[in-house]
Amino acid sequence: MLVQTGVYCWSGRHALRAQADLLQFAVLILEVKMKRVALARRVFGFAVILGAASLGLPHYVAAAPPGALKALDTDNDGTVDLAEAKAAASKLFDKLDRDHDGTLDRRELRGHMVSKEFGAADGDHDGTLDKDEYLAVVEKSFKAADRDNEGTLDAKELGTARGRALLRLLR
Repeated sequence: MLVQTGVYCWSGRHALRAQADLLQFAVLILEVKMKRVALARRVFGFAVILGAASLGLPHYVAAAPPGALKALDTDNDGTVDLAEAKAAASKLFDKLDRDHDGTLDRRELRGHMVSKEFGAADGDHDGTLDKDEYLAVVEKSFKAADRDNEGTLDAKELGTARGRALLRLLR
């Protein structure tokens, strides 16, 4: 048997030994690559599990923006109830209604409500929200943010994604 590697020519027993060494080297490289792939899969799987778990767990909650609770809490009890939220929403509605026609269109609500939310709230499909429609959205958003169903929102609840969505409707 004659094996040529590079500039060397091997024959007989040496050729078999060289082939065995090359085969061992190839196996070693393959094992290293497989270990890297397995490690990458484990790391990726762990990241996916950790990410999915953190999305559904309420233990990580950002605090409400500074001053948000104080601005909305008119009776100074440390929470915001539905009446306080609706009062703040009514005040904001009047402020945003620059043309004083009693309705808000998408342009006037820019930054306070996303398009999908606007479409769902526009019950009469006239392209605007009157104050009653706007306050209905606020009430729905308030109830979504009130996870413990106490009828009030504290700073922790205002810091959740649903609480921040309500704050966009109130400030």
